[in-house]
Amino acid sequence: MKRVSVLAAVVASGFALSAAAQTPAAASAGAPKVAVIAFQQAVTATNEFQRDFGDLQKKFQPQRTQLKSLGDEVDSLTKQLQAQGATLSDADRANKAKAIDDKKKQAQRIAEDAQNDYQQAMQDTFGKVAQKVDDVLNSYAKEQGFTVVIDASENQQQQPLVLYAAPSSDITKAIVDAYNAKSGVPAPPVEAPAPAGVRPTTPKAPSK
Repeated sequence: MKRVSVLAAVVASGFALSAAAQTPAAASAGAPKVAVIAFQQAVTATNEFQRDFGDLQKKFQPQRTQLKSLGDEVDSLTKQLQAQGATLSDADRANKAKAIDDKKKQAQRIAEDAQNDYQQAMQDTFGKVAQKVDDVLNSYAKEQGFTVVIDASENQQQQPLVLYAAPSSDITKAIVDAYNAKSGVPAPPVEAPAPAGVRPTTPKAPSK
């Protein structure tokens, strides 16, 4: 497939990918056959990504548990200080306040480290599947005779100028179904919830 870049912007909270597919026959005659795809949605909807995403949540469960425990400790110590503050000496009050501050700083460090690790893991998880979905997209576009495939994903820095697209031109579901059939990965039983305190971000698209 001859690929033509339509969008090149990639940001931390989103991505853009576009491609053009051209068969030898279509190159020489006939009107262009255009399709649109929500590429990010297609990648994240595959059974393989859903399975790997669920595994990722389990991997970061210890950090979630630790952050919740520290949060509970801070709340408990804060309530104790508020209740006993009037009866404590200045030294005791200062010690308790320092203990609370230390717990907060510890929780912040853990949260920041976990967030950075999670974002990198999400990038890797998405990128691995996205590259394979892109291969399926190339094959599908050739088989169907599409001359251009435009990414209509949301959250792009620059939106493609898709002013109108008939529903029949959207090949997102077709690509997801084709990928699931090729990968052989069954659909996960339930969608894993996003971990509290460790927020996912939209990964980058694979470089072209």
